[in-house]
Amino acid sequence: MKNRVISVDIFRGLTIALMILVNTPGTWSNVYAPFLHAEWHGYTPTDLVFPFFLFIVGTSIAFAYQNKTPSATTYRKISVRSLKLIGLGLFLGAFTLSFPFIKDFADIRFPGVLQRIGVVFFFAAIMFINFNWKSLVGICVVLLVGYWLLMGYVPVEGMESTFDRAPNNLANYLDIKVFGTHNYKPDYDPEGLLSTLPSIASSLLGIFTGLILTSKRERKVLILAGLGVAMLILGYLWDTVFPINKALWSSSFVLVTAGWANLFLAMIYYFSDVKKLQFGSVFKFVGANAITIYFLSSFISKCMGQIRIGDTSLHGWLFQNIYVHGFMPMKLSSLLYALTVVSFYIFLAYVMYKKKIFIKV
Repeated sequence: MKNRVISVDIFRGLTIALMILVNTPGTWSNVYAPFLHAEWHGYTPTDLVFPFFLFIVGTSIAFAYQNKTPSATTYRKISVRSLKLIGLGLFLGAFTLSFPFIKDFADIRFPGVLQRIGVVFFFAAIMFINFNWKSLVGICVVLLVGYWLLMGYVPVEGMESTFDRAPNNLANYLDIKVFGTHNYKPDYDPEGLLSTLPSIASSLLGIFTGLILTSKRERKVLILAGLGVAMLILGYLWDTVFPINKALWSSSFVLVTAGWANLFLAMIYYFSDVKKLQFGSVFKFVGANAITIYFLSSFISKCMGQIRIGDTSLHGWLFQNIYVHGFMPMKLSSLLYALTVVSFYIFLAYVMYKKKIFIKV
């Protein structure tokens, strides 16, 4: 990307680091509340992480594709990258260390984080090179309002639809009908089919921020902060009729998370790009190989959970023998384990960066 904005790289890397942190506690039975997802409605700091990444995907699209025109070559590159992301996600969902190294078909999860990133990237990138920003605003509004109307007013099996975790929740209903046993939970998937529509809007909102950052406008920090506050207000107002919910990726959730993303990015942009302060380099290293680092962390964590040592796993053995001490609260031990894992991948990203190893997915 030409004319790189340092804050975007830092924000991307920070998001990946946070994704690894919340995904790899020492034990899931002892985790501080901010590092857990909300049970259903509402949100925690952890619920901000994935939408932040989809937001920054959109911002990066605005940088990488600003001079691209619709062509067979461009469409092919976008499609190939999307399929790679989806393929990596399906691999994580299907892989097991037991021969023949593939789960029973009924146990394979089809949706997932990387799959959603791939789908969102595909549609957001295609839209960006075909429509101007005004049209993209219209598409974003249609996605968010349309999703609200679908979720709130389309009956399910003759019953009034609900936003609760129930059989007559339209998003959950469709996931069960389409994916069957291939969902994250028996009754829903947080990266499900219908909720992918508003997740595309998350990326489109990131595109608008990217356009602001690549423009010649002055006072970009104030513009981003103003957008952030406006989105938060609209999101909380919408929450009164369409609750903020990550599992459903509700329209209010999209606005609130994009609002926070704009505020955080405005702050990072002010210090790194305006004031030229040297900070956040460790996260810049992670951002340079974001998908690679995330995939490796997920794959290695999965393997460590399956390698058996006595009556526990390699993951469990390391945690119990190195981090669990009588004088230390278990939640703190669990967090220290997660911080160690994050530190390892930051170091790996640093080595890759210094050796100029950049793996583009």
